[in-house]
Amino acid sequence: MRALVAALDAYKQVFVSGRSAHVLSRPNPVRRSGFELDLVVDEVRAEAEDVVSLTLVAGNGARLPAWTPGSHLDVFLPSGRQRQYSLCGDPADRLRYRIAVRRIHDGGGGSREVHEVLRAGHPLRIRGPRNAFTFVEAPAYLFVAGGIGITPILPMVQAAHDAGARWRMVYLGRSRASMPFLDELSACTGGEIDIRPDDEFGVADVEELIRRAEPGAAVYVCGPPPVLTAAQRTTFVLNPTGSLHTERFSALPVVDGREFDIRLARTGTTVRVGAEETALAAIRRELPGVVYSCQQGFCGTCKVAVLAGGVEHRDRTLPDSERATSMLTCVSRAAGDGLVLDL
Repeated sequence: MRALVAALDAYKQVFVSGRSAHVLSRPNPVRRSGFELDLVVDEVRAEAEDVVSLTLVAGNGARLPAWTPGSHLDVFLPSGRQRQYSLCGDPADRLRYRIAVRRIHDGGGGSREVHEVLRAGHPLRIRGPRNAFTFVEAPAYLFVAGGIGITPILPMVQAAHDAGARWRMVYLGRSRASMPFLDELSACTGGEIDIRPDDEFGVADVEELIRRAEPGAAVYVCGPPPVLTAAQRTTFVLNPTGSLHTERFSALPVVDGREFDIRLARTGTTVRVGAEETALAAIRRELPGVVYSCQQGFCGTCKVAVLAGGVEHRDRTLPDSERATSMLTCVSRAAGDGLVLDL
């Protein structure tokens, strides 16, 4: 740790208090703007039990940035909470975005805030759109959506139809009353749609569903962790020539973690990272406005410069050329007792 403190002192001398600090050290070590938009809630609509959709527009009626199926928005709620929600509208409609949110009664409070606070006319800041769930070209598709996981899948079904590809979709949920957008799916043509609520068919056997994918098909799965885990365990065994694409918006659990310290060079404070928490979570206790998005190590939003200390990289994004000098705080950890970060 003495080496980390010495490195921090040297860093401050050159980059913070030195004569060249204003040139060598920019005021924003991570990108905090450039994707942010101030929008207005145009409509809040009930879509199913405990599910509402929000239509967002620019206050001046301006066109919004383009997006592709699989994209999501980072939404900054009035309380300051940040959440990620998939775009589930029409990518060709550049005047409005649509997201949908299921109320999670025992969650972190974000979904309850959407349901209980947001109304038409409410201003809302967003960042994006971003896409970590890219729709790829394939000869055939199998879509498996579980509950609110229908949101990124919905525009993909239309894209597959527009491309003239063969496709099949399986939609899982507790009951039809809890499953949003059933009416929109009924209007989709050109493929097969299988609606399988648990109260009618029992809990789905995900392995059996994936077994029905055509050889070489792109398999897209979005839903609760048990559905994703089953898909990841079985897809390549059952369909070795195909591809698997999954998405989740909750942080991955920390596996085999150990405690360590992070020294924040710009503030001069030290935060302790618990064995079962991410570096990002610990940093946010001190810097709640630090940017992040996927929390799974693939979007790169939380990348930060490492000034001292070794990193145990657990991401899927950083190239080898950056691994000695940067890390993604949402998943990666210290290889030793501590790190000094440019924050």
